[in-house]
Amino acid sequence: MAMMKMKINGYRLRALLSTSLSSSPFHSVPSRTFSSSSFEVLNVYNGPGGLLQGGDLLTPQLFIDSSTIDPQTSRKLAVSVSNCILKEKKVWIHITYVENWENPVMLDAPVSGGVVAAEAGSLTFMVGGSEDVYLAAKSLLLSMGKNTIFCGGRGNGSVAKICNNLAMAISMLGLSEALALGQSLGITASTLTKIFNSSSARCWSSDSYNPVPGVMQGVPSSRNYSGGFASKLMVIRFLCLYLYLYR
Repeated sequence: MAMMKMKINGYRLRALLSTSLSSSPFHSVPSRTFSSSSFEVLNVYNGPGGLLQGGDLLTPQLFIDSSTIDPQTSRKLAVSVSNCILKEKKVWIHITYVENWENPVMLDAPVSGGVVAAEAGSLTFMVGGSEDVYLAAKSLLLSMGKNTIFCGGRGNGSVAKICNNLAMAISMLGLSEALALGQSLGITASTLTKIFNSSSARCWSSDSYNPVPGVMQGVPSSRNYSGGFASKLMVIRFLCLYLYLYR
């Protein structure tokens, strides 16, 4: 069942990209990667049979990495991609000027919104790289999500994602502890949630992703925490990122 769902989503994504390509400057389907660690991403690009192991000549004009990884890895990969050469030189017109594509380009574009937003096509992309490339690729990103935000140069999308995850994790921990405390003292989670969402405690975790079963529909807590983001993965991810950044 899971494999069939992946195939269906893959076909849907390819169809969306093909439609978007008709209004974008990219003449080949971009290569998009989505992994859970810097090691995996580096292996996909530089490992045996990796995306950059075919020599200096590459077919994709655009590489988009939506993984949550450290900014240094994103920046190193962007440099590696830009050092390659396109098999076929492309020229496209963007508003008032002509851009010559002699080298492939890369954007780091991690996403926010969780599994629910991914299924609904309402993800937010935090994008780092060249602003010209971002503008050219924006229609492709919007075919997969609802919002795109340009964050600045290479790796800045990864910076934004780390900061966003940190703030969200802290708010979720605080909310969970407050709800557990209130219930232990005799107030229902539903009542506390109403109070939080109409007062200064309101946050995304309380009004869009409530962690207590029975309070909100369509979120992991309403289906025995199936389809959510594993807290273990969050802890491992933060530990690896911080150890890498501050080693």
